Order: sequence, then structure tokens, then C-alpha cells
Amino acid sequence: MNYRLGIDVGGTNTDAVILDEGYNPLAKAKTPTTADVTEGISTVLSKVLSEGGVAPEEIKYAMLGTTHCTNAIVERKRLNRVGIIRLGRPATLAIKPMTGWPEDLKEAVGNCFWIVGGGHEFDGRRIAPLDEEGLRRALDEIKGRVDAVAICSVFSPVDSEHEQRAAEVVAEELGEDVPVSLSHEIGSIGLLERENATILNAAVVKVASATAAAFQAALRQHGISCKTYFAQNDGTLMSVDYAVRYPIFTVACGPTNSIRGAAFLSGLRDAVIVDVGGTTTDVGVLVNQFPRESSVAVEIGGVRTNFRMPDLVSIGLGGGSIVRQEPGPDGRVRLRVGPDSVGYQLTSRARVFGGDTLTATDIAVASGVAAIGERRLVQDLPDDLVHSAQEVIVHMVEEAIDRMKTSAKPLPVVLVGGGSILLPDDLRGASETIRPAHFEVANAIGAAIAQVSGQVERIYSLAEISREEALAEAKKMAVAEAVAAGADPATVEIVEVEDVPLAYLPGNATRIKVKAAGDLLT
Repeated sequence: MNYRLGIDVGGTNTDAVILDEGYNPLAKAKTPTTADVTEGISTVLSKVLSEGGVAPEEIKYAMLGTTHCTNAIVERKRLNRVGIIRLGRPATLAIKPMTGWPEDLKEAVGNCFWIVGGGHEFDGRRIAPLDEEGLRRALDEIKGRVDAVAICSVFSPVDSEHEQRAAEVVAEELGEDVPVSLSHEIGSIGLLERENATILNAAVVKVASATAAAFQAALRQHGISCKTYFAQNDGTLMSVDYAVRYPIFTVACGPTNSIRGAAFLSGLRDAVIVDVGGTTTDVGVLVNQFPRESSVAVEIGGVRTNFRMPDLVSIGLGGGSIVRQEPGPDGRVRLRVGPDSVGYQLTSRARVFGGDTLTATDIAVASGVAAIGERRLVQDLPDDLVHSAQEVIVHMVEEAIDRMKTSAKPLPVVLVGGGSILLPDDLRGASETIRPAHFEVANAIGAAIAQVSGQVERIYSLAEISREEALAEAKKMAVAEAVAAGADPATVEIVEVEDVPLAYLPGNATRIKVKAAGDLLT
């Protein structure tokens, strides 16, 4: 049997599912996420194997969606010291690298940068030759002081020559063991945001490597020997080696796993997905079975970036959200639900489980929307409190749904995540509300059923190359990226093409973005 194991580590719970060859769930399990995330993975593995009665040798693929890299950036812990090399002198001296970064994050990654000669114009013409002598001087200064290097050159998505050569020089000067992140492989057009994303990628390489080793060790501990993959934030997978090289692509993979899982479970190609966890609710949009991508710069840990990210609205509402009655400015008592939460302590602190904290789950049980825990423990809640709190919860979600829609036309809404039991079966703005089977582990299912993808974004000057030739080149590069990430070359297809003329640039320029996806290489 070629069974698939999907695991998703969330802020509150770690979920796991085993799928058979037809992608039918054989077993599913949940366990509270622990301070040591790897411990939670091992615990949920034990549960799901026991429930499914599956022999470890029958599992051929294991997929992990993890918050490790996101947590490291947000908490400013376990980050690499990064040597930042910008290839852009003299054109980019006005704004230094890491401008606008939070001071504590600057300190955590080292705030160690150099700007040397190099870079290109939008059409591929050189701004200046690559200053290899200056680059080697910079590397001589940082030798032994940094754990990783981030290289960013002006308009490198158009011409990556200088970044590629700089990487070779880094290997010569610092050795092959120092990881190097190149901006043209990570971000899109926009120097500062792309540079920021590249620095963050370099900063979490060690975290990703440790996570990969711990995941594989946990599998071995349970007798599982299989191919392993990490979930990306576009709803697809990447090989472990690829993930260690590009760990920034795991940021926000949890919501995208849920969106892909919701698409699979509901059978819909286009819908609004509401993923309710223990602390937050993420609302995204499914477009042709994949998450809609954000078209604006996204902040991670207080830093603006422009690499691909799902288009999401996140609100502080989950099963563990604390419900409070507070006096308003007019003296009237007002209800507040969240954003603070009891998180993974829900089963010990919520009133329906014998605790003393009033949570959104208690309100859902008292109102009859959900049936978990002991309802008798919340029967003393005043009816007006229960009714008002439930109205607040539903209004928060309906407002988030409206923010994600591009028109007033009702769309199908799919509810997933363990916390979705808070919501009724009828929501304003929804043509229908669907809560599919196995909704509570949609994130783990999304990881388990995912394909492997590759994406390329470049600017082409159509004065030098035809549009057809530019599209063909971009498609070829996207397919190569998908194969490098672990896709079977025979199954890779182009799933998205975007061609946007850039009227503000001379030379009949156009921005082409292509995404390719294929099945796992067996």
C-alpha cells in the first residue's frame, strides 16, 4: 500500500491524517501543540497510527506543514546571523538594507550589510560591472561572523548573472557549507521588499534544517521510512532539500493547507474558505482549486516582503477566544470576543470542560450551535449574554467574508478547522454554507493531497524578444522549478499564467508570472 501521511502544526493543535491510495481518510488525530513542537508531532504520529491500524512500512509519503519558521521570525529566536550583500552601488546607496525593520529583529539577524558595485536595469542592461574585489573585501570582513549570506541585486529577476556569480565568490571565500540565499529565486520585482524576503529566508535556514531533521527522526522513531515533503504557502509541496534552501516559503502554509483541503473535501473549485482554529480565524479565497495570491506587499514579523503569499484576512477569533464583558466609553457594558485566547489549554480552561474561563466554545455550546464538553456547565449563563456573544462571533466572520469577496454576489462558503463548530450553518453573503466530512483536519488533508509546484516571475523587454518567446521561456523555467522541488516531470502542467504590460517602463516591457504544478515523483 502507498499510504500518505499529512501533518499540520498549528498554534493550538497538531493534526494528522492517513490517506489511502484513493485519497480516502483512513485515520485522523489531533493533539495540543506543545512548546517543543517536535514532541507534538511524535504524539500525534502515535495516535494516528494506532487509530488507523496502519503498518508503518505502508506509509510511502509524509508531508509536514509547520509553523517553525514563522515562529522563529515572530519570536526573534533561533535565527541565523546573516551577512547581507546588496549588488547596487552606486545606484542604491540612498536607502540602506533593513531600513524600516524592528530594532530587535535587526539585532537578532546581525544588521551586517555591504553594498558593492553591480546590478541591472529593467531591460537587462548593466548599471555597473560586478565589483568582485569589493565583494571579496566584504566577505573577508564577515568571515566567521555570520551563519548565512543573503545576496540581492538590482532587477535580478530580469538578469540574475551578478547574483549567480556572487554566490560562486561566496563559496570560494567562505566555503560550500555557508548557505546562500539569492533574491531572484525568492521575491518579485521591488528591490527593498525582495531583499527583505531574502534576508528572512537566510535567517531561518538553520531552523528549517533542524525541523527537517526532527521530522525525519520522529518518523524513524515510529518505524516509518518514506519520502518526506514540506508544505509551501501556495498550497503545494516541496522536497526537504528544497525546503531547507527556501524555508521562507513555509510561512503561512497552514491556512493554504486548509484551503486546499477544503477544496478537496468539498469538491469546489471556487469558494470562500473559513478556517477556524483555537486562536484565529483565517479567511481565504479558492480560485481554480488553489489559494488566491496576495497582490500587495505582506508584512512578516514587522518586515515588508513581496514574495508569494496567500491572500488572507485573519481575525482574533477561535475556539479558545476569551469572552469578556467590559464597560464602554458611554458606560454601557460591551461584549468582547478575543483576540486573546486560552489556545491549546482549551480542554482544561473552558467552562464546558470544567475550567473557569468563558470562551467562544462555551458560547457555542450554550447556544446549541456546538455539542462538545458538558453543556450543563454553561446552563447558568444568561440568555442575553449567550445570544449577544453568538451574534458578535457570527458578525466577525461575516465581515471577514465580505472583505475577501470581490463583488456582492454570494459565493459558497466552506467551513473547516476544529473551531468552525462555533459557526451556524447559515451565514450572510454565502450562497451555501458547507461543512464537509473531516472538516476538523482539513489542514492535514490539504498537506497530504498536495501537488508540487514551481513559480517564476520576470520582466521582459519585448523590444528584444517576442511575447510568445518570453512566455515560452517563462513556462520552461516554471516547469524546471517544479521538477527541482520534487515534481514528476511527466505530470507537470502550467496552471497559471499572468502577463501584465508595464506602461511606466520604456522598451515595451511586460511582467510575466507563470506557475507549474505536477504530482509527486514516485
